[in-house]
Amino acid sequence: MGLEGLSIGALADVTGMSKSGVFAHFGSREELQIAVVTEYHAKFEEEVFFTAIREPRGLPRLRAMFERWVRRVSVEVDSGCIYISGAVEFDDRPGPVRDALVGMVKAWHDALHKAIVLSVQEGHLRADADVDQIVFELHGLILSLHHDARFMRIPGALSRAGNGFERTIQFYATPQGLEVDRNRSPSKTGAARR
Repeated sequence: MGLEGLSIGALADVTGMSKSGVFAHFGSREELQIAVVTEYHAKFEEEVFFTAIREPRGLPRLRAMFERWVRRVSVEVDSGCIYISGAVEFDDRPGPVRDALVGMVKAWHDALHKAIVLSVQEGHLRADADVDQIVFELHGLILSLHHDARFMRIPGALSRAGNGFERTIQFYATPQGLEVDRNRSPSKTGAARR
């Protein structure tokens, strides 16, 4: 039903609680929406970010972040992504819910940015790599994946997102980075070096 469809009454119906009981817990519809966004963000961090940073810094970590992000989107094809649907619902509506959504997406962009910078520092990506452009392209791939898989129901959207990531990496990678990437073990998790 989206964040906009979420209400104290709807939650009360689903949980079998009274509206006053739900209201006492959250205080307002806005606080309920923020609580849902916060919970979503915590799960996203747990499934995508915290598992990916266990990989060695550089290209292995960046790849893990993108692959786990794609995996998360693929699971959300039926339910939708709160970041994406929230952006549509609240893009032109100032307030605490929009602020919470923007803050969480910015936190994720900052994490991607840091992973790309570390990839440059490790010598896996070229020193002249445009970090902001790479963040933009990776986020664009995820938005396209979500659109094509969820809205258009186009087969092969997951493969296209993966192909887009590979092209981006091929464009910016150094020979050392390509070698590290080629020798990675997809089933093995490396120790994090923060």
